[in-house]
Amino acid sequence: MTIEKKEENEKTVLLVSGRLDTTTAPKLQEVLIPAFEDSSGVLLDFTELVYISSAGLRVLLLGEKTAKAKGVEQALKGVSDEIMEIFEMTGFSDILSFE
Repeated sequence: MTIEKKEENEKTVLLVSGRLDTTTAPKLQEVLIPAFEDSSGVLLDFTELVYISSAGLRVLLLGEKTAKAKGVEQALKGVSDEIMEIFEMTGFSDILSFE
């Protein structure tokens, strides 16, 4: 997995590519959580994400809780049909925000 970080309209955009799993989820957490300190929100671009495991879902849930505590937004964009199906099956489609 790779993470490309950039700033757009006072938001931090994280382009996440590859597989978000047990091995790579800690890397996303290391980048995601501090990003809420420096911006008005975080946009996770999943256009190039091909897989997400329960460990990845846990990081997204932690991000959502952090965003709410800071009074900012976490949103996702570019989510593939396969990954959206996982979000729907797990109930994450009701918890997360999508662009």
